[in-house]
Formats: sequence, structure tokens, C-alpha cells
Amino acid sequence: MGQSKAFYAVGKAVCAPIYKLIYRYKVINKNNIPNDGKGYIIASNHMSFADPVLLGLGQKRRLNFMAKDELFSNKIFAFIIRHLGAFPVKRGAGDGKAIKNGEDIINEGNLMTIFIEGGRSKTGELMRPRSGFAVIAQQTGASVVPTCITKIGKRKLFAKRIIHFSDPISVEELGLDSIDRRALKNAGKIVMGKIQEMRENDLNEYSKH
Repeated sequence: MGQSKAFYAVGKAVCAPIYKLIYRYKVINKNNIPNDGKGYIIASNHMSFADPVLLGLGQKRRLNFMAKDELFSNKIFAFIIRHLGAFPVKRGAGDGKAIKNGEDIINEGNLMTIFIEGGRSKTGELMRPRSGFAVIAQQTGASVVPTCITKIGKRKLFAKRIIHFSDPISVEELGLDSIDRRALKNAGKIVMGKIQEMRENDLNEYSKH
């Protein structure tokens, strides 16, 4: 069971006005990922359960998501998120099947989203990057799009969100020509550094408004 184009389109149409009202979100570099038939990896930070929808609203192309396997325990919810493009990963287990699913999505010319920290930040601060995205990038040759979701203001619920997509970074720029632990770690630092840069810029720019 994979993503349904019609189901995704309906979900996006329903969510767009609701999320705009609740989160007053702004997208920077909206639809900036080339529609050139190639697969790309969106590597984003992760703060709330709203993040997958917010990312999906920021791109014309459909997104697929690597999601923790606990979300698939409820059959009804699993049916919904699978049709929206999510597939399960066992966190902290070196899930080879999830990595292979991600590679297949990329090789078919689609967009795959990975929350680079491996989980949701409960404080909103950026956490240490994991290497899963870099493994898939190295295996597929896909460029990586660092993406930052920034909460503006001190409200705990429904604060304004900035969704900022960077330009794609090639595997060569990430130093993933050859795969080893040091190269994977360095690629994570590069992508997370870009996310940190976008976060600081957006906090500085939009916290004034």
C-alpha cells in the first residue's frame, strides 16, 4: 500500500485553510525543489505533530515521510498516513527495510522527507543530527534540501510557524562521494548547520513582527 495521489490532494486541500488559520504559517522558498524527474531528500528539524502537514503545504510536489513505527499501531490511522505517503521506521534500530524504502522512493524520482534529529524535540531546540538521510543520499546520489521549521513567539500552542526550504545540496558538496562514519557525521553537521542558520535568521526577522 503506497501513497494515493487523490488522497494526498484532498488532504492538502482540507488542511491548507485550517493550518493557515491556526499557525499563520509562512513558507520561504515555496516550491523551490526542481520538478526535473529526480528524487530529493528533504531533511528537516521536528518540533510538533503538525510538522509533516506544514512541510507538505510548502511544496507543490508530493512528499513521502519516514515515520516512527508506533504511529502505525492503529489500523485506521495507519491507513490514512500510508495513503499520504508515510512508511514506518524503527528508531534506533538501524532499520534496513526503512532505508531501502527510502532509496526506492528516491530512485522513482519522488521526494522523501526525513526528520534529521530522529525524533521530535520537546524543547523546540535543535538536536543532534542522525545519519540515515546521509546513507540514503550516498546510496542514491540524491541532493539534500535542508529545511527548518521555526516557531515564532512564546505561545505553547498554535504559535506562528516559518517553514524555510534551502537550496538543494549535492552529495559531492556534502562529502558523500565515499561512505564512512566520518563522512556521514560531517554531512549531518553541514545540513544541521544550514538548518541552524535558517532558524537564527527567521527568528531574527519574524520575531520583530
